[in-house]
Amino acid sequence: MKKTGKNNSGLNAKIKKDHMLQLAKYREETLRPNPELRSLFLEITPFCNEHCLHCGSRCGDIDVNDMLSKEEIFEALRQVKRDFDISKMRLCITGGEPLLRPEFFDIMKRANEMGFAWGMTSNGTLITQEAAKDLKKTGLRTVSISVDGLKENHEWFRQSPGCYEKTIEGIKNLLDVNIGHVQITTVIYHKNIHELDAMYEEFKKVGVRSWRVINIEPIGRAKDNPDLMLSKEEYIRLFDFIRKNRFEDKMEVTYGCSHYLGTDMEREVRKWYFLCNAGVYTASIMYNGDIGGCLDIERRAELIQGNIRKDNLKEVWENGFRDFRNDYRKTGKCANCPDYQFCAGDSFHTWNFETMEPNLCMKGILF
Repeated sequence: MKKTGKNNSGLNAKIKKDHMLQLAKYREETLRPNPELRSLFLEITPFCNEHCLHCGSRCGDIDVNDMLSKEEIFEALRQVKRDFDISKMRLCITGGEPLLRPEFFDIMKRANEMGFAWGMTSNGTLITQEAAKDLKKTGLRTVSISVDGLKENHEWFRQSPGCYEKTIEGIKNLLDVNIGHVQITTVIYHKNIHELDAMYEEFKKVGVRSWRVINIEPIGRAKDNPDLMLSKEEYIRLFDFIRKNRFEDKMEVTYGCSHYLGTDMEREVRKWYFLCNAGVYTASIMYNGDIGGCLDIERRAELIQGNIRKDNLKEVWENGFRDFRNDYRKTGKCANCPDYQFCAGDSFHTWNFETMEPNLCMKGILF
């Protein structure tokens, strides 16, 4: 690709490649044989008050049965605290919209008392001044709020008229009570990419210090809306924008964890090199107790590792997740790709388990 952004990592291609080779060696020789659970996602509810056109878990459209009770969540937390060093772990609360869970504050108060460092993702619409104060009291350390465009596009994308002002107000309420890290996360799609510069200026005015920008992924409900996907030129525009603005002014701009980006772009849009964390650093407990990798991964029976109601998470973590820790995805067009050593099949959440190939690969787009 044509390099229009300034190299902001200070690293040349040779140094980057050396780093990525070291990371690949670490993945194969250390991390896969001895995985370390650093991020545990807890899907506290499948319900949501929005109906986003890209939702990976299709919230609002799924048949909800057998949701974990409050006491079952407490027992799961006790088990995790007993069996893991939670001082080295982040508890990541998600949904749906977490605040729709009626016992949300009871659960998070207990988690905080047990010593869990916890953060959450939210659409922000339910974070009133009082809710923000309660979140502070129950130990919320980090929060990512979704804002997917300026008002018109955000509300269209989330199928929720009037939600933009509530979301922005929720962010301001969090900032007012001094939550440790408040971040805006924006999904970039075909209809809002022209708003990048305007969003950048608007979000700086809101007062957040971090803006996480990610591309729409061909998963979940987004697969039903192919017109939302980005063109090659739009991908290039997106990554050049992040690289250009990454360290500008008082608000960092960073890319998410998804996708190997090639030697030129790696380390230019995020802090470290690509590594899919699913099953090696990250696990999740779903709303019904199922244990899996990243919550964005397609919920196929063969990828469910167990259920917290009957299985011990420590045993599942140590003895399960085999497909996440081997090279069974080194097949098809990935089999002989020289970049496989760096991406290992790229992100699990965009892998097509029917055709056994990635639904999205940045090779041919960025490099």
